[in-house]
Amino acid sequence: MHNFKVYFRFVKPYWKRVLLTVFVGMLKFGIPLILPALMKYVVDDILLGAEPADVKTRKLVYVMAGAFFVFIVVRGPVEYWRQYFAQWTTSRILYDLRNHLFGHIQKLSLRYYQNRKTGEVISRMINDAEQTKSIVETGMMNVWLDLFTLTIAIGFMFNMDFHLTLVSIAVLPFYALSVKKLYRKLKAYSKTRSQALADLQSYLFERVNGMPVIKSFTLEETERVNFDRKNENFLNRAFALTRWNALTNAIINTLTDLAPLLVLFYGGFQVLRGNLTLGAFMAFFAYLDRLYSPLRRIVNSSTELTQAGASLERVVELMNEPYDIQDAPGARELPGEVQGKIEFRNVSFRYSETTDWVIRDLNLRIHPGETVAFVGMSGGGKSSLISLIPRFYDIQQGSISLDDRNIRDVTIHSLRSQIGMVLQDNILFSGSVRENIQLGNPKATDAQIVEAALAANAHEFICGLPDGYDTEIGERGVKLSGGQKQRIAIARVFLKNPRILILDEATSALDLESEHLIQESLEKLAKNRTTLVVAHRLSTITHADQIVMIENGEIREQGTHADLMARDGAYARLFNVQNLSV
Repeated sequence: MHNFKVYFRFVKPYWKRVLLTVFVGMLKFGIPLILPALMKYVVDDILLGAEPADVKTRKLVYVMAGAFFVFIVVRGPVEYWRQYFAQWTTSRILYDLRNHLFGHIQKLSLRYYQNRKTGEVISRMINDAEQTKSIVETGMMNVWLDLFTLTIAIGFMFNMDFHLTLVSIAVLPFYALSVKKLYRKLKAYSKTRSQALADLQSYLFERVNGMPVIKSFTLEETERVNFDRKNENFLNRAFALTRWNALTNAIINTLTDLAPLLVLFYGGFQVLRGNLTLGAFMAFFAYLDRLYSPLRRIVNSSTELTQAGASLERVVELMNEPYDIQDAPGARELPGEVQGKIEFRNVSFRYSETTDWVIRDLNLRIHPGETVAFVGMSGGGKSSLISLIPRFYDIQQGSISLDDRNIRDVTIHSLRSQIGMVLQDNILFSGSVRENIQLGNPKATDAQIVEAALAANAHEFICGLPDGYDTEIGERGVKLSGGQKQRIAIARVFLKNPRILILDEATSALDLESEHLIQESLEKLAKNRTTLVVAHRLSTITHADQIVMIENGEIREQGTHADLMARDGAYARLFNVQNLSV
């Protein structure tokens, strides 16, 4: 029930449209209920009546003219607006739900995405969210309309013949018993099918993204077998749900077919005895269809709603994922431009309660405008340390301050707006070069975009692309070289113009020519900013104001390049080994 309460938050803004749809639907379903009564009148009062033929003919013409007007002129627009209102309402609710989910997943921490498959998240937002529309269209509209049809039909039937009506609804208790027994397992089958589909989508998403690896290692046959296994699992889950649905339909349809047989036997017997007119018998039989058609739809609606409930459960699970990183109560905005003083005080950090400490009791002060380089062996904690500054993760012990303000006491948005990052593997989105640079400042003009590209040494190669700044670069920028992608990433940081710059091995995977161009643009970018650099090649950070060597989450050595070389410690040995290898 809690899940439905959550969902009704999205339905509430459209409750008037839902009521209007139900009202129009009542007209749509109510008009056909006239037909059996019309049939009874035509047969008993006109065709079998005692009046002259010309009077009968005139009455028949009048009655049929009225019927044609109602069923053609009135019912057509009613049918149109009922369908339109129903689809409009469900589409708007689905639109709001997906917008809410997208806003929600943007607030989830990086830790959440490290522990979840991308395809799983997408499946819940697309497939499961789509399934939930049955809650509105079926549960809040169609079911009530079918109940309305049932009530009116039974009213007409009782009015014509009380005992025959009792015979026609004799199977209803068996309906109720069947639904209670059969739908118990349906939700579980629906949920396992949805999970199997999500697993299949996750696997497919990863393999499409990793296609170069599959091809380079000639893993096509291996992956085909693995995909077949995932696909077969989904098939088996789908078959289990199909079998249960088939069993449900078989039992319900059998019960439905019993009612006409009972009515045909008992009603025919009453006509033969003269207790029921032929017209009334024909009308009653027509009303029987109006009774069991909506009843069958209600049973099918139960199937839809059960499946929708299983999907809703998965959607609400995603919606209820807590935010690891969020603004503290009373958090304040940072001023428009900070100085860039950063201080770590007794900072300890680990990714979860079950893992080892990545950063251990670390103390470090970085002055405004300084360039500080972090070096050391892989896995020492360098990248983890710099990811704490924009609060991609929160520390367990100690504090981190920016301009003497604890970063937990300021809003996340204002904190991150002061920080620009250039990583080893920057993510570019499908779209044009212009759109990717503009991510640094969505309000930037074309002139500002070009200026940022010039500063990043990217303008020249961009102009050489087929459509210049409007060239589509493909998903993750696959149509560009590594150096070109890095320069676009640097250009968007230029456009952002942050006070704090974080460079995480920004040139380690590039050729010498690209590295030279990018190093040149990074030096321009770092000017008059507080800059933190994680470096693999020590030759690129000899100019740093501070070099911090980190091992096992602790500061092993700290000082300028000259100081550390004179000390002849771990940094000097690593620097000499790199220079010798070159």
